[in-house]
Amino acid sequence: MLIANRHPEHAHPLEAGDAAHYGPDAAAAVGCTVAEIAKSLVFRAKESGRSVLVIASGTNRVDEKKISALLGEKIGRADADFVRAKTGFAIGGVPPVGHAEAPATLIDEDLLTFETIWAAAGTPNAVFKLKPGELEALTGGRVADVKAG
Repeated sequence: MLIANRHPEHAHPLEAGDAAHYGPDAAAAVGCTVAEIAKSLVFRAKESGRSVLVIASGTNRVDEKKISALLGEKIGRADADFVRAKTGFAIGGVPPVGHAEAPATLIDEDLLTFETIWAAAGTPNAVFKLKPGELEALTGGRVADVKAG
């Protein structure tokens, strides 16, 4: 596990069975709030075709118009084949790092309010814990207001 090698003190993947696939169940399985779940949402940039990764707090919906404005390019939903081709992972288990192609990455500013957060670890059934600052450092992502409403 690449992440565990970089941060062995707390980035060990935790198998949570089917519970890790959905925010509330994943939160209950690891003992955190849904807001502390860092969900990886993959979009497709309409002009360039590149992948756009938005790592959002589990309770937040993202505003696609805000994301487009931040990127300077319109985005659209990515289908399962696009997600698998660009990330190397299936929807529901996309981690914030280790993608087949480096995405443009935006991090929900709300995640930085927590001491620790939990993210998918490459399968729909596994998560790992990290600090928000580590997420920013590992992904090279830009922290921004991506929340709808």
